[in-house]
Amino acid sequence: MPAASGESHQEWVRPRVLLRRMSSQCAAHGNIWKWTLPAWAGRFADGRTYNACPSAGVCRDLCFARAGTYRFPSTLRAHERNLQYVLDEPDAWKEQMIAELAHPRFQKPKGDIFVRIHDSGDWHSERYLRDWLDIMRTAPETVFYCYSKEITLLEEVARPEAPKNFIWRYSYGGLQDELIQPHHLQADVFPDEEAISAAGLPSQSETDLLCALGPTAIGVAANNLPAQKRKQGAQTFRTLQRAANSRAKKRQRRRQGPNLGGPANR
Repeated sequence: MPAASGESHQEWVRPRVLLRRMSSQCAAHGNIWKWTLPAWAGRFADGRTYNACPSAGVCRDLCFARAGTYRFPSTLRAHERNLQYVLDEPDAWKEQMIAELAHPRFQKPKGDIFVRIHDSGDWHSERYLRDWLDIMRTAPETVFYCYSKEITLLEEVARPEAPKNFIWRYSYGGLQDELIQPHHLQADVFPDEEAISAAGLPSQSETDLLCALGPTAIGVAANNLPAQKRKQGAQTFRTLQRAANSRAKKRQRRRQGPNLGGPANR
C-alpha cells in the first residue's frame, strides 16, 4: 500500500487492534466491543476519496460522529486507517478480525459478549458485508449487532443467510427510509428523552444493547451537540427525511415539466 501523503517518512501501518471496548454511558451495562469506520464521506491522506455511508440522508448533517471527539485528527486517522485496511487488504483484515475474536476475552463463560459493528460508518459494499458474515460464523459465542441505513443490501444479502448471532436494526434518516417495513427492527433519533417518552418508545440511553435485544421500535436521543441539535429542532430523523424526500420529488417533477400525455392533451 502506498504511504499516505503527510506520512512520507513512515510506511502505512495496519491497525494493531481492531475491536475496542465501548466506553460510552449507554455501554456501561454489558460487555460491548466496537468496530468503527469514519462517518460518511471524506478523503484519505493519499488523496483518495471514500464514502463509508452510501445511503446517508439527513443524518449527514446531524451525525454525532461528524463532530466532537470523532473529528480529532488522531481519532479520524484511526477510523480512516480501519477503512483503508478493509478496502486495500480485505483478506488480511478479515484474517486479523477472525484471529482477534478467537482471543479468550471473547469466549464464554465470562457472560454474553457483544460487538457493535459501526460505532460510525455503515455497510459500504456487498463484499464487506459478506466478509463480516463469514467472520460472525467463526465466533458463534459472540453477538454482533448494528444500526444501518443500508436496507436493500441487508435484505438481499444478509437476510437469506444471516448467522443466528447477527442482529441488525434499521435507523431512520437515510435515503432508503421508505423501504423500512413495520416488522423490521428500527430506531429513530429524537431531539431529547422527553420526545422519546411522548412517543411511547423505550430509550437506548440506558443501554445500547436495546439495539440487539429491544422491541421492534426504539428511540435514540440526539447527542448533546449544539449545532446538530439546532438543525434537528423538534423533529425526528424520520420526519426530517420524509420532508427531504418530499422536496426532492417536487424538484424532480419541476425538472420533468408538465405531463403532456394527460387527459387535457389527448
